[in-house]
Amino acid sequence: MPARNPALRHVLTHLLTPLLMCVGMGLAYLGAFAHPEPHHLPVAVVGSGAEAKVFAQTVKDKAGDALDVRTLDTRADAVDLLKTRDIDGAYVLGDKGSGAPELIVASAGSDTTVSVVQKIFTPVAAEQGDPLKVTDVVPTVDDDPTGQGLFFLLVALSIGSYASVAVLGGAGAALRMRARALLVVGVSGVVSLIGAAFAGPLFHLAHTNLWGLWGMAWLYSAGILFVGVGLHTFLKRWTTLGVMVLFVMLNFTSSGGIFRPELQNGFFGSLHAFWNGAGFVEGARSLIYFGHHDLARNLWTLVAWLAVGLVVIGVAALAERRREHTAAATTTARHAAPAAAPAADSASASAPASASAEEDVVEEELEETVGV
Repeated sequence: MPARNPALRHVLTHLLTPLLMCVGMGLAYLGAFAHPEPHHLPVAVVGSGAEAKVFAQTVKDKAGDALDVRTLDTRADAVDLLKTRDIDGAYVLGDKGSGAPELIVASAGSDTTVSVVQKIFTPVAAEQGDPLKVTDVVPTVDDDPTGQGLFFLLVALSIGSYASVAVLGGAGAALRMRARALLVVGVSGVVSLIGAAFAGPLFHLAHTNLWGLWGMAWLYSAGILFVGVGLHTFLKRWTTLGVMVLFVMLNFTSSGGIFRPELQNGFFGSLHAFWNGAGFVEGARSLIYFGHHDLARNLWTLVAWLAVGLVVIGVAALAERRREHTAAATTTARHAAPAAAPAADSASASAPASASAEEDVVEEELEETVGV
């Protein structure tokens, strides 16, 4: 039936994109978020003498590979390591006969990680017959109590960026690549300003370093747009699916905005080390909460993705130039052959129809992107 009905075949072909998105989103989101459990989660036991070492070894033996347990001599050492994000929690042993044990955490690093650490050490304190005191040494701002506002800011920036790819790559295909590249710079700047407005005056996610966050958002958005516009030269109407795989399915899930890599499986945990969404989220946390610690590495991650985008768009420009030269040579040869004159006239007559068909393809691509 589809072979005899071109319109039906056309619709079925276009349905492949949303169906593949459904499969991809299910595999990515459920694979990354459905069953979080700790893997080598770094924690510390604070105390002096043999008692602390024995206690730490007991915790390690019970937890297995779920925890990486170290011992520290002082509470101050634990606070320093929490502020540099070398550990996710520190259990301070209570003094004999006085004082309850204390769990020190830094919720700005990840609220879900703090919840896991509390679930681990609350029963430990209960076994000792003491209530557990929890101290948060790096809390989030009151306007973002779960700390996940930065993740949803990432979502907004990503959607504004990859949705613009179809416009710049499809509707902008008639423009020279240099013009499209300049538009990428402008559009990413606008997207980042919108993100800064969300993070600052609208939702107060960033009480400090707002302009630094804006700069990171611009780097992030520009990287997506350069990669996407460059890929459009080769993928055409499949570009939307391609950028969704790169900047939604693999990006949101590995960003650390919901679960940090210590709570994910090895695949998504490994992506966290170099994917651009992780660079933005962790860089924003470092900028706003952790005194710029490890900020440079996250900035270099964003710069690396921007560099990849520049390479992709450069290769696309060369490919388009080669196609133009090939088309020009073909046209010249056609007009140079006298016998081909009727064919040339026919080609000229069919040009409007071809242009109209191309416009329809671009319009369909834009509609698919907006729908997504």
